[in-house]
Amino acid sequence: MTTSEREQNSTDVVVIGGGIGGVSLGYELASDRRVTLLERESTLAFHTTGRSAALFLETYGNNAIRALTTASRAFLVDPPDYVRSELLAPRPLLQFAATGRGDALEAMYADVSRLTPDAQLVSPADARTLFPPLRPELIDCALYEPHSMEVDVHALHQGFVRGLRDRGGRVRTGAGVTRIARVDGLWHVHTTDGAVHTAPLVVDAAGAWADVVGALAGADPIGLVPMRRSVFMVAAPEDLDTAKLATLSDIDEKFYIKPEGAQLLCSPADETPTEPSDARPDELEIARAFDDIAEATTLTARHVRSSWAGLRSFVPDRTPVVGFDPAVEGFFWCAGQGGYGIQTCAALARVGAAIVRGEPLPADVTERGLRADDLAPHRFG
Repeated sequence: MTTSEREQNSTDVVVIGGGIGGVSLGYELASDRRVTLLERESTLAFHTTGRSAALFLETYGNNAIRALTTASRAFLVDPPDYVRSELLAPRPLLQFAATGRGDALEAMYADVSRLTPDAQLVSPADARTLFPPLRPELIDCALYEPHSMEVDVHALHQGFVRGLRDRGGRVRTGAGVTRIARVDGLWHVHTTDGAVHTAPLVVDAAGAWADVVGALAGADPIGLVPMRRSVFMVAAPEDLDTAKLATLSDIDEKFYIKPEGAQLLCSPADETPTEPSDARPDELEIARAFDDIAEATTLTARHVRSSWAGLRSFVPDRTPVVGFDPAVEGFFWCAGQGGYGIQTCAALARVGAAIVRGEPLPADVTERGLRADDLAPHRFG
């Protein structure tokens, strides 16, 4: 590189990955650092973020996920000016317990009600009122979350990108990472477009590829497992009013159904371990979902209008990994968001930025019971 090229590609932080995790943390860090974000695809949010079913569910996930989700609500309800449209629209959630699973749902209700006090147990008859196609004779009870929301993922993601750029951050697409080396306290990040970016800090926000990127930097794997989830669209029955219809899911996650205008977005809620890739929907899982939906509801549509799949990447405890690698200097993990990345991103980015700066975690997160050690890479030993 020439001297001018080195200066142009010198930065304080290189963020690898242009999904919601990378752009949100990049935005937070750009308030007091020079940030360069690298994305291997020609467009940002090509994989998991761009294929999300886009729900904000405060009863979803473990304690750490629920803490991050509830701490993200204020941002999503009233976003900064760089987000140029409303992010949330009402879409209640109804989770039902099939016959014999009522005790499990009641235990779940007791667990989630601390952070989501408006969640409520409802009878089978009331559940059918909230989702008329449901067969009430086949369930014990249901959990209703009246204030769950749909999220405009594109507006949220682009808002963070706009905010990152407004703060002086640079975004490079078509820049897949091929080599990472640390020399004299600086990372040298080589990319497929021939550039070399230097920075004292690298943030690994590469989604399903996070362990691959970590290996390039000499970090031990965090045990990330990408899992394929299939999604498909069918026509809603003509006599079904979807405008205020709840999203339906069973607590054992055999399937879920989310109204989308005159259509129903459905998923078998599959979690098939796979290699990092451009995921494709599983036709056998979709066929299974049709059977499970027909058993629990009166919905009998079988014609798939469209289908797609995304990768949801988890570590063993299904909690994000956010923090400095314990053995590799200047290498910071932001990975393992699983299926929760959209609804937790606002709080998780603030948490990650605080850890980078060596500051206490935000008070609204710690008061919900979350600690930095809950997210730290060293928790895996």
